[in-house]
This record gives sequence, C-alpha cells and structure tokens, in this order.
Amino acid sequence: MKFKVLHQDKDSKARIGCIETDHGKINTPIFMPVGTLGTVKGVQQNQLKEDTKAEIILGNTYHLYLRPGIDTIKEAGGIHKFISWEKPILTDSGGYQVYSLSNNRKITEDGVKFQSHIDGSYHFFKPENAIDIQRDIGADIIMAFDECPPYPCDHKYAKSSMHLTHRWLKRCCDRFDNSSNKYGYNQTFFPIIQGSSYKDLRKQSAEKIASFNREGNAIGGLSVGEPDEIMYEMTEIVCSILPWEKPRYLMGVGTPQNLLENIALGVDMFDCVMPTRNARNGMLFTSEGTINIKNKKWSADFSAIDANGTSFVDQKYTKAYLRHLFTANEMLGKQIATLHNIRFYIWLMEEARKNIQNETFQSWKNKLIKKLNKRL
Repeated sequence: MKFKVLHQDKDSKARIGCIETDHGKINTPIFMPVGTLGTVKGVQQNQLKEDTKAEIILGNTYHLYLRPGIDTIKEAGGIHKFISWEKPILTDSGGYQVYSLSNNRKITEDGVKFQSHIDGSYHFFKPENAIDIQRDIGADIIMAFDECPPYPCDHKYAKSSMHLTHRWLKRCCDRFDNSSNKYGYNQTFFPIIQGSSYKDLRKQSAEKIASFNREGNAIGGLSVGEPDEIMYEMTEIVCSILPWEKPRYLMGVGTPQNLLENIALGVDMFDCVMPTRNARNGMLFTSEGTINIKNKKWSADFSAIDANGTSFVDQKYTKAYLRHLFTANEMLGKQIATLHNIRFYIWLMEEARKNIQNETFQSWKNKLIKKLNKRL
C-alpha cells in the first residue's frame, strides 16, 4: 500500500491524499460504507460502484467468520471474488464486536472467549488467529485485534486495557510479518490506538502505535457514547502525534458533522453504519438537514429528496414517493433511502476534498454544519 498527501488546508489540519492498493486507488478523505457480512444491506455491488461512487467498503471479521465461514470464503478465492467486488476492502478485526458482546465473553491475556450471537456456540479470538482469519478473508487492509473499553470507564481500567491492546499488537505484528499475502495481492496491516477519554493514555497509545511504523494507523474506542467534544479532543491529541505521511483511520464515526470536524483535525478515513441503518428507519441526510421521510408532511411533497442534488436519487424520486414506499412497507423504499444516504456521505467527502484543494474548507465546513444540524 502507498499513501501520498497531495494538499493540506491552510487554516486547519485537513488534507487530501491518495491511497494505492492492488485493488485500486482510494481518494482521501474517504467514507467506507459498512458491508458487515459481505453486503451493504439492500445495495447491489454495481450500485455501490456506479451510483454511490464507493471506492472501498468494510467487512467484519467476527461476522464473516461465523457466516458464511472462512472455509467458504477461501474456496471462493477470497472475499472479493465471493461478493463480486473488485475494489479495496478493509476488515475490522472483531475487537469492537467482542466489546459489544460484554455479557457473553471473557477477556484474558491470551485472547477472548465469546459466544456466538447466532447459536450460542463458543469461539476464541486471539491476536494470531484474528490476523490469520483476515488474511484468509482476503482484505486489502487488515486491522489489529484490540480491546475497546466502554465509555465511561475509570482510568485504571482504561490503562490496563490499553496496555493489553499494545501487547496484543506486538503479537499481531509478529503474526502478520511472518505470514504471507493471500490470493495474489498485497495486504496491509493497521494498528489501533486506544486510551478511552483520557488525554495521557491517548498520548501514550498514539506514541506507542506510531513506534510500530506500520503503513497506516487507526483510532479506536471513540463514538462509543462519549460527547462529541471529547471525541474531537482525543482525535486532536493523537493526530498531532501520528506521522503526517501515513493515513489516519477514525473507526466507527459518525454523523456528517463528526466527519467534517474530524477531517479538520487531520483524519483521512471513516466508516459508520449510521447512513445505512438510519436509512432503513426512514432518516435521510441532506445538505439542508435531516428528514424523517415517514412524517405525513412529505406525503404530497413532490420535490427532490435533496434540492441540491447530492445523489442520483434526487433526480429520480420525490419525497412523496419515498414516503409512500415506507408507508406501504415496500422494500424499495429502504433501498432508495440507503443509496441516497451512502451517496450523500461520499458526496460530502468529495466536496471536502474540493474545498481543501481550493483553500475554502473551513468556511465551507462551518457554513454547512449549521445546516446539517437542522431537522427539516
């Protein structure tokens, strides 16, 4: 993997860059739609490519390991062939899912024993097999196996968890460096910064992660319930420490406002289930604010979903039609809403890149965020 910073904003730490992988280029800042089980729910791969302009998607090791299972993916020739997606794929190691299974898992120095949410069967993830599984899945970018502490947690727990993540990282690196690429293309490994909401721990973790000198770095353990102000504070601390010449990935974030504020702090990569999950519940993101398409007020509104045409959907379907589909519980409604929201997020990244290049990012961001906070 190669990464090059192409331009940095004069008034913030926002920058545009390009990541090169064997499955294609990724323009940054970038938003990665979440395809947990090898599918972005309700969206065909050609729609992701052509209609939303997605350049990379995210899969999840925990879920793919359980279904369809690693043997099936290996027999298919890797995840790209299995799901018919020729562009880059990043896999989350499963650390966050283990965190979310707090009532059904046990963490030890060696790894994590957990119960499947599907059938209750027991499984064990440790740094070594988390790397092996991601190698076998065939991700272009493989994530470290970490522990994500809950928010809030006390300093003692956060510190202990962070050091465990660092010890696991050493094991991840050893396994990755002593194993081979699969399926004939290069795979890249990113470590993950932890430290909860504590400045001293975030600083310590960022310094530790940077010392491993990997090709990119991730920021984990945010967007887990903490106020936005804490998220930004932690991000600013770690971005001031992480090497400038390597991509920075803020995991699981977030709202359009979150993305813009974190771009200003120097983040390059994002993923979040929000655009797809909210779409299935009828919440649409637009350049003028958010819309609950289920509200009766849209029943005779024959205008575009977003008057500024942020997605191809805006040229095809009206608010009234989309509300009708949701009211009638037609699956097409959720599909259209999902396509719109993903495209909106990717449009947001495209506009951010344009404004960074034009040295207008800060004024554009501040003006747009005021609109994004509105409920229409």
